[in-house]
Amino acid sequence: MSPAPGARLIDAILEASVIGSFTRVGYLARRRLFRWETLSSHRLDGQTAVVTGATSGLGRAAAEQLSWQGARVCLVGRDPTRTETARAEIEAVTGVPVEAEIADLSLLADTAALAQRLAGRHTHLDILVLNAGALTHAFTETSEGNEVTLATHVLSQFALVAALRPLLEASSARVISVASGGMYAEPLDPAGLDPEPSTFDGTKAYARCKRAQVTLAEIWTQRLAGTGVRVVTMHPGWADTPGLREALPGFSRLLRPLLRTPAEGAETISWLASAPGAPGDGGGFFLDRRPRSKHRLRRTRRADTPAAASAVWELCARRTAPYTAGLEPAHR
Repeated sequence: MSPAPGARLIDAILEASVIGSFTRVGYLARRRLFRWETLSSHRLDGQTAVVTGATSGLGRAAAEQLSWQGARVCLVGRDPTRTETARAEIEAVTGVPVEAEIADLSLLADTAALAQRLAGRHTHLDILVLNAGALTHAFTETSEGNEVTLATHVLSQFALVAALRPLLEASSARVISVASGGMYAEPLDPAGLDPEPSTFDGTKAYARCKRAQVTLAEIWTQRLAGTGVRVVTMHPGWADTPGLREALPGFSRLLRPLLRTPAEGAETISWLASAPGAPGDGGGFFLDRRPRSKHRLRRTRRADTPAAASAVWELCARRTAPYTAGLEPAHR
């Protein structure tokens, strides 16, 4: 259906306001202004979807939506009990078989083992939703020597796409990385992705990693050109998730009446995964079914250079190589 008259102007005003865009106000307004078709009109029967960080919040909501659309979903979670509970509950309400995998995606060895298991069980993957992660305020280093924010949000995502590339190419898959509007505050900073404990700021580390996700989606799009695989990023707006309540309790309490539900925040994930032509050629950054600017500040735009992007890619390739070397090669 055609959008209502003036819809794009109103959308632009909402986007400029930030709070009107990122809260439930923006979601409800855009759904009406652009007369969104329901997700159920985009069937995924016979397709396989992997969703990381799928036991609660946005990941759980996206997994359930994709299952309702008919996809055979594989949930990836860290806690066996919570993951099995989510698997059983989604399968019970949708009636579609749901799989589960256990992996700590802050660990590259676990990430590589997950990729190996998926490759052993599937000949193709149609949808890969990279959602696992959290905002932590204390510097934590994994047993592999990586700061946990970088490891979970950037390195493990890079390793999964690289290791699963043959399965993704086999079905011209859609890869959707769940970023955050918080990335608007931070420039692309390869050195800042690997902070010292004494200078660690959890909120900045999180935003920098989300900025890096957007950049990596652009580079993957270039490197996967001609394969049919499309890699995109999205941000869910401000959604009332357990992660937000734990990481930013004051912000969560202040804006609770305006926060989106997890299902509303996840809706664009499922739309990108299913709507014909939705991601375009890849590399885009989406909110509420529409591509958005990747910069709001001049200083972040200036820092977004080819040299900085290459440095982020090289950091990921170097850190992940010891764990993915024995798997299917990332480049053919």
